[in-house]
Amino acid sequence: MVTKQFSGSTDEAALRRADSLAREIFSDIANKWALLIIESLGEGTLRFGELRNAVEGISHKMLTQNLRMLERNGLVERKVHPTVPPRVEYTLTEPGHALRATVDGMCAWTHQHLGHIETSRRRFDA
Repeated sequence: MVTKQFSGSTDEAALRRADSLAREIFSDIANKWALLIIESLGEGTLRFGELRNAVEGISHKMLTQNLRMLERNGLVERKVHPTVPPRVEYTLTEPGHALRATVDGMCAWTHQHLGHIETSRRRFDA
């Protein structure tokens, strides 16, 4: 990523960098797989295979890519146990748990408005 030089104040440059980072993080986590992984890990630590079973329909490759992205952003912690074969576990970090609260809110919103959404879709599709 290239850092731009700003002619404005230091505060303005910091705000622009923060805004850019926020957009980047939102772009990373605003996909169905990331949200489902966060939701699944909210129940506790899981191994890769357990997580793949918990997130129905996700491929091995997509799970790996999303776990790496979530780990890079500090939302998931990966722990490798020195066994043969290696045992790898994934856990939400504190920021990951905070994000899960937001995901839970989105789920609650969906349940609350499900009837309205379904009615609107039927009307639109007709």
